[in-house]
Amino acid sequence: MKILVVSQYFWPESFIINDIVRTLDEQGHEVVVATGKPNYPDGKIFDGYRAKGTQRECYLGKIDVFRVPLWPRGEGGAKNLILNYLSFVLAGLLFLPWMLRKREFDAILVFAPSPILQAIPAIPLKWLKKAKLALWVQDLWPESLAATGFVKNPHALKAVGWLVKGIYRCCDTLLVQSHAFVDPVLRYAERRKIVYYPNSMNATAPAETVPIPSELSELLETHFCVVFAGNLGTVQSLDTLLQAARHLKEDAEIRLVLVGSGSRLAWLQEQKELLDLNNLVLAGRFPPEAMPQIFERSAALLVSLNAEEIFAQTVPSKIQAYLAAGKPIIASLDGEGARIVQEAGAGISSPAEEVLPLVAAIREMRSRSNAEREAMGASGRAYFDQHFDMGKQVRRLIDLLER
Repeated sequence: MKILVVSQYFWPESFIINDIVRTLDEQGHEVVVATGKPNYPDGKIFDGYRAKGTQRECYLGKIDVFRVPLWPRGEGGAKNLILNYLSFVLAGLLFLPWMLRKREFDAILVFAPSPILQAIPAIPLKWLKKAKLALWVQDLWPESLAATGFVKNPHALKAVGWLVKGIYRCCDTLLVQSHAFVDPVLRYAERRKIVYYPNSMNATAPAETVPIPSELSELLETHFCVVFAGNLGTVQSLDTLLQAARHLKEDAEIRLVLVGSGSRLAWLQEQKELLDLNNLVLAGRFPPEAMPQIFERSAALLVSLNAEEIFAQTVPSKIQAYLAAGKPIIASLDGEGARIVQEAGAGISSPAEEVLPLVAAIREMRSRSNAEREAMGASGRAYFDQHFDMGKQVRRLIDLLER
């Protein structure tokens, strides 16, 4: 198939769509990517790029990537995020029809973490190219806007709901990453369009690895390190992790290691110093090629989300990454994510935003034998192979696009 992938986020930003595109190419499909300028999660345009102007490059030396101008996220805040979201929509509508004028496509796939607005530039392309349009829903709008407090006005939320309904109506297929997404999406779309299609990831070890700092490697090997990897933002319940570190401060063996960056990193650094939390380690962000080494040396992997209904319906993509790593998981969240960890027999879960149950889960994991923890990791990896294997999922994606 000839497939156009539209996504505001793409390599060198770390998103699962990178591996989807690579696997589509490996399976013999012709893939083109339309995206913006990389700036997630730190909010600064990556080195080698600039916010202005269009750009064309190759991913893996063979996949064409077309980039449109983008207002960077900056350090967060409503103004910057709104400009970031709208800039991709407007630039996509303005530039992509011209940049892709000589291309033909059988299908267009929109990878849609927040904002769902990024699907808008794909709609005229669907008509121009006479291609099927599939939207992979990673985040529920307007629910997520209300849950994060980004939009509070009920009339504005209602208007967003009408906008979402219009976007869904223009799509031929709506892929939802969680079973719990079906009913919320059904409020705005026909049931026949909705298909459960979970996130997956490339579980193959990278051909080249990036060494991690010796200090981090030594820490991981000499302590019981519970590692959180990913964005350090407003929805990851970082306050809960901070308070858990306070309760675990007297335990000389346990370390909470946060790998990543985001809008709340500066706040975490301030709180760490203020509370003198030597057991809370802010390791910084690492390239994907370094993560297998970090996971391998970890005692357990941690995922957390805020206690909101919408996040109980979501399966964070890091769960698939953790399952694939074959390490035990501690899940401080509700709903679908916790269900998968429990169903897989891959670890221990505790309710979202509840500090003491999280502390108890960490201590319980520490009390388990190495054999028990290894069994959890092996069970998680087996569950991943059965439900989330990248090769299988991409072949299924092609089946869905060909319908």
